[in-house]
Amino acid sequence: MNGQTPQAPVQKQDKDLIAILSYLGILFLIPLLVGKDKPFVKFHAKQGLVLFIAEIATTLITWIPIIGWIGGPILYIIWIVFSIIGIVNVVSGKQAPLPIIGKLADKFKF
Repeated sequence: MNGQTPQAPVQKQDKDLIAILSYLGILFLIPLLVGKDKPFVKFHAKQGLVLFIAEIATTLITWIPIIGWIGGPILYIIWIVFSIIGIVNVVSGKQAPLPIIGKLADKFKF
């Protein structure tokens, strides 16, 4: 051969399973801590972090009478849709930024 030892191919499914956790609430911490040396996992973990912050902010907004009672549920639906989009991106092997929060996630440097 060419003097290099053959390496076992990385199974896409293993990488995907870790990155999927990024879009499941506080579970974003697992890929953030475990996969910080993998750019694919790190990308999705940062988006999961921003999504989690948005969910916490939405919880605080729901405490505001009338505006929060109407806006809170709408925002929760948007965050659920973003989570689904993120999970679909992970399964597809894409590093596509999520609408609105994708640019915010790029600002985190770790």
